[in-house]
Amino acid sequence: MGRPAYACSSCGNLLEVKMDIAESITRLSKVDHRSRPISVWRYRELLPLGRSAEVFSLGEGGTPLFRCSRLARELGLKNLHIKFEGANPTGSFKDRGMTVGISKAKELGMKIVTCASTGNTSASLAAYAGLAGMRCVVLIPEGKVAIGKLAQAMMHGAMVASVKGNFDQAFKVVMDSSERLGLYVLNSVNPFRIEGQKTAAYEICDQLEGKSPEYLYIPVGNGGNSAAYWKGFTEYEALGAVPNRPIIRGIQAEGSAPIARMFSTQSDEIVPVSKPETVATAIRIGNPANWKKTVRAIRESGGRATTVTDREILEAQKMMARFEGIFAEPAGSAALAGMIKDVNNGDLDKASEVVCVSTGHGLKDPDIAISQCVKPATIEASVDALRMFVGG
Repeated sequence: MGRPAYACSSCGNLLEVKMDIAESITRLSKVDHRSRPISVWRYRELLPLGRSAEVFSLGEGGTPLFRCSRLARELGLKNLHIKFEGANPTGSFKDRGMTVGISKAKELGMKIVTCASTGNTSASLAAYAGLAGMRCVVLIPEGKVAIGKLAQAMMHGAMVASVKGNFDQAFKVVMDSSERLGLYVLNSVNPFRIEGQKTAAYEICDQLEGKSPEYLYIPVGNGGNSAAYWKGFTEYEALGAVPNRPIIRGIQAEGSAPIARMFSTQSDEIVPVSKPETVATAIRIGNPANWKKTVRAIRESGGRATTVTDREILEAQKMMARFEGIFAEPAGSAALAGMIKDVNNGDLDKASEVVCVSTGHGLKDPDIAISQCVKPATIEASVDALRMFVGG
């Protein structure tokens, strides 16, 4: 078997899986997939895996689409939902792509899998590699990964190395390792990862009972997830499952926003950010590998990419937790922050049906959450002391 390929040898663009719509309709006609529990593998007939291939699953997908009534009232909106991907097995949306990616890696006969990661990818890859009995090598940028995510990768048995540099430098080493060492890369440049992640769009449509939202707000880091959602919505429309597709608004952190800057300058190329900085570590990526797919997806939808500040991200994180009981990591709060910014600027029709994607659980980065909160008070062990504490 030759070395795995992730990009076209002629044009250099990343490879992607193209669905045969007619064949997919035929496959779906032979099963009652809607009777299956909602999950990634509910849609197996729409995923690029051989019929006899073994599936490695931890029960990913089927994440809640919360109708956020209190937040909607606070913001003056009519229909607001949050797709909470923090409910996946390792606490982030990465599990969707990894269950398909690892299953495909096994089918292809791969022995060692690898990734560069700001945290969530490493945690997910390590878990699924362990499930499949595969060796896992993870490269992380030195000092830039939240401890909750790093703990997961190490506990699942990954070989973890900290690279002296940022994510983009670690990613380059990983890609070089594929060519020179034969390691199988499961970053979002891998087209089978995107296939798993697109199922979130299918789920949203099914959870909204056969329609897409009018707007989808989504955090953008390396860009694979927003491209995956658009692919899912596009395929579901082509299959006749929904009558429409949403407008996508991609949200980047102000200190790590090459795609949003491209939109604001109306350029056709990104200018990488050499030293990206944001409290939202999961989207702290200065040179996103999937930028072309992401830009194409956002533009085809009629949307745009914009930025939010770290302060706006953290405020949205608190609002999600305190109004709706959803504890998201900072990157998983960026979409809501972007939507709030649009509401305040008059850039969103408040009557629209809106879905914000929250990509990861707050326990991924507990230090950030704790730093925003008041420290617990210390009181005497008495009811009187408690009465004084709660204010009478």
